[in-house]
Amino acid sequence: MPFSARELFARVIKCEAGGEGDDGMKAVATVIMNRVHVSSGEYLRTGQGDLRKVILQPYQFTCCMPTVYGEVNPQTVWALDPELEHYQIADWALSGNKLWSVGNCLWYYNPFKPSCAQVFPRNGSGRFVTRINEHCFYEPTSLYYKT
Repeated sequence: MPFSARELFARVIKCEAGGEGDDGMKAVATVIMNRVHVSSGEYLRTGQGDLRKVILQPYQFTCCMPTVYGEVNPQTVWALDPELEHYQIADWALSGNKLWSVGNCLWYYNPFKPSCAQVFPRNGSGRFVTRINEHCFYEPTSLYYKT
């Protein structure tokens, strides 16, 4: 049986940011909901305002990929069961809340080093805004709106 959108959201929050504390999980949830509500560009075309489509868009979230760099991915939304805190953060985001330090960011990633690149993705469609714990967050540039 497929997961509800709420459960899938809780699972991706746990998988992508479970070790990042409340602010880290809220930041990831904010980015995902920003993609759901974006007014134009790639995420509007591919996600069409649908949370499930946003989460399951290919190659967007490592936790939704069965393989990474040619190896089986052991940490996926299908393998990790969410706990109460993950549902609470999903419900918080689904109720329209945002972590304001993340603003309108559409991307995040863990660089596995102390500094964040000023541009992400590589095509220059996002610019660095903030770092929360291990993740760097990026808001769209005008280039994104041409995607």
